[in-house]
Amino acid sequence: MNPRSIRRGAVAAALIALSAAVAAQDIKVGVTLSATGPAASLGIPERNTFALVPQTIGGRKVQYIVLDDASDTTNAVRNTRKLITEDRVDVVIGSTTTPNSLAMIDVAAEAETPMISMAASARIVDPVDAKRRWVFKTPQNDQQMAVVIVGHMVNAGIKTVGFIGFADAYGEGWWNEFSKIATARGVNIVAQERYQRTDTSVTAQVLKIMQAQPQAVLIAGSGTPAALPQKTFKERGYAGKIYQTHGVANNDFLRVCGKDCEGTLLPAGPVLVADQLPNDHPVKKSALAYIEVYEKAHGKGSVSTFGAHAWDAVVLLQAAIPQALKRAQPGTKEFRAALRDALEGVKNAAGAHGIFNMSPNDHLGLDQRAAVMVEIKNGTWQLVK
Repeated sequence: MNPRSIRRGAVAAALIALSAAVAAQDIKVGVTLSATGPAASLGIPERNTFALVPQTIGGRKVQYIVLDDASDTTNAVRNTRKLITEDRVDVVIGSTTTPNSLAMIDVAAEAETPMISMAASARIVDPVDAKRRWVFKTPQNDQQMAVVIVGHMVNAGIKTVGFIGFADAYGEGWWNEFSKIATARGVNIVAQERYQRTDTSVTAQVLKIMQAQPQAVLIAGSGTPAALPQKTFKERGYAGKIYQTHGVANNDFLRVCGKDCEGTLLPAGPVLVADQLPNDHPVKKSALAYIEVYEKAHGKGSVSTFGAHAWDAVVLLQAAIPQALKRAQPGTKEFRAALRDALEGVKNAAGAHGIFNMSPNDHLGLDQRAAVMVEIKNGTWQLVK
């Protein structure tokens, strides 16, 4: 065999080996979440869930690179940049909170890397503009849950309400959505206050709200910091109805709030009370499937709605990745674009919280089947029928 033939053979062999390596490229999923800091009660079950999700999707091995942003926006942005530039992930999931997720959008969009948020605010995905076309989310919007709360207030004959929420994007998002819907339905907001997630006292704010004598109060907080206003209202003798948001739907909130939570009303994803849902509820089967997996690993009663947001992010990937693989290979710009397109085209994906139907104008894809009203009774979650 002449030298030229040998060289051609060597080149061909190298190309075949390279093609095989590209074809076998793992899918890399970067995750930043809040496993420490004020939002830890939300981020820990999310972190736990990523240890339980499928390790193979579409016949490809999936690497989950999980980082803690300590509930801090700067850390969330730093983690996102690291995952994209150093780890070269195909998609970013995160973060746990609305402020962190909003801060991450520019980084994901600039790098043309799909992002799936596990935070609530509608502002994360709405409107679907040049930046948000790369962003999707799994938790129910504050707008959806505000509809549920106001509907319950109207049916209960409540005409006046006070509002206290986080002094950040989560609280502002809730104020914008709740005030708009409440006003439209004839519920008068007679007082509004704000507080920081790290505050140790909200007495002044609570007293101002109580002076307005509202029939009910909405606390727009998440995790254990949302217990502070509630406990203060109870200590000061407030006797009206207290509503919380779906941001408190975990056992840590029950533990911290204790007896002061009795009678609290909140909207939540179906997974919180899955065993109480009627058998024909469209989400019951998929919600129970997640609960079984999580509680097998962490014990009965350990499941959290926040871990379910992480689970649902992977449900979306299970639907989208096989479609993206038809167009490109992981680790490439083309695959990231194909994955974005596939996420936008997800239809009838059954998650723990709802049935996802994405579109070019809707990067959440959940309808009102993803929300139920819950009351805290005897220290447990009870479905309001």
